[in-house]
Amino acid sequence: MRPRVALLVASENVDDARRNFRRELPAVVSAFDVVNGGFPNSYGDYDAVVISGSPYAVYDDRPWIPRLRSWVRGAVDRRLPTLGVCFGHQLLATALGGTVEPMDEFEVGFHEIHRVHDSALLDGLGEWFTAFTAHRDEVTTLPDDAVRLAGNNFTDVHAFRAGHAFGVQFHPEFDLYTATLVLEERDVREEHIETVMDHLNREHYGEATRVKRLFTNFLDYVAESHPHGSRL
Repeated sequence: MRPRVALLVASENVDDARRNFRRELPAVVSAFDVVNGGFPNSYGDYDAVVISGSPYAVYDDRPWIPRLRSWVRGAVDRRLPTLGVCFGHQLLATALGGTVEPMDEFEVGFHEIHRVHDSALLDGLGEWFTAFTAHRDEVTTLPDDAVRLAGNNFTDVHAFRAGHAFGVQFHPEFDLYTATLVLEERDVREEHIETVMDHLNREHYGEATRVKRLFTNFLDYVAESHPHGSRL
C-alpha cells in the first residue's frame, strides 16, 4: 500500500506545487492550502508530512505561519516523518527552535551543494550534487540535536536532520517550467538575470534531476520508520 502524505502548500500557486510533488512522490498525496487556512483534520490519517516552498518568509506577520509552525511541531512530536523544502525547511527549523535570517545575497539558479554528513535522505547523491535554489533567507542556527547534512558557499545549512524530520533548502521538486516561472516572479538583480537564465537549460536540469532521488529515499525511510520500523 502506498504511503499517505500530507502536503502542506505554503505557496499561493497550489496547483503547481501539487503537480510537482505528486509527480515526484510515489504516494497518496493530499494537498492542503495552508495559506488560506486549509490544514489536515488529524495527524493519524497520514504516514508522512511534506512542507512546500513559499514566496513568504517564516518571520512574516501572517496568521497562518504560526499555525503552520504549531501544526508541524505537533507532527514532529508525534514522530511523523517530515520533509521541509525551502520555506518548509526554514519553517521546520524554527518550529524546532532554530533561527532563520535574511541573507546578504539571493541564491537562485542551479548550484552545487556539498554533502557533509551521511544520511538516508541523501543516499546516492554523491559528495557534491546540483540542485535548483531560490531563497533570500537561510537557517543560521540549527535546532538542538539537529545534524547539518549539506551546505555551499551561499548558505551553511542546505540540509539538516532532526530526529524523523528533514529539511532541504534547495528545490528537488522543480521542473524547468517552475524554475523559469520562479525566476520571472522573483526580484533578481539585473546583472544576475542573464547568467541565471543561461543556466536554465536541459543540461543543467538533467544534472539536477539526480537530486529527485531524495523523494524515493524519504519514502523508503517512511516505510521503515512508520509506525514501528527499525529506525525509530
